[in-house]
Amino acid sequence: MSRRKKLGLVILTAFIASQFAPVSRTNPPVTGAVDAPAEVTAILTRSCFDCHSNQTRWPWYASVAPISWLVSHDVEEGREHLNFSEWTGMDSSQQAHAMEEIVEVLDEDEMPLWYYLDLHSQARLTDDERALLTDWASALQDEDTSP
Repeated sequence: MSRRKKLGLVILTAFIASQFAPVSRTNPPVTGAVDAPAEVTAILTRSCFDCHSNQTRWPWYASVAPISWLVSHDVEEGREHLNFSEWTGMDSSQQAHAMEEIVEVLDEDEMPLWYYLDLHSQARLTDDERALLTDWASALQDEDTSP
């Protein structure tokens, strides 16, 4: 057997074996959803909830290793930073900090992540949507930090 065929067989075997590595693709119960105006909720649902809520829509490729590992990691990390499904479990200072972070990542165009947008173009935010989310988050942040 040629070196090329051996290498191909090794790669194929590794790919098949990697499919058996367990990956978490769960959606825990929503314990306290964020209360936002309908227009804001629609944008959050479309552009943020796949990584920042317990209502993730797991695409087909989230079942194919090694991509599944990356998707699961991104969702786990996103929920860890901000989980709109557990909003009411945060105290007011945590919520204010979350709003500050939302404004920052929107201003710096860090979210949604560029590689997420490559496969989910519907999550792309328009300038008006970005402004609406920023205004909403700023207003809540000011509300939570005022005496």
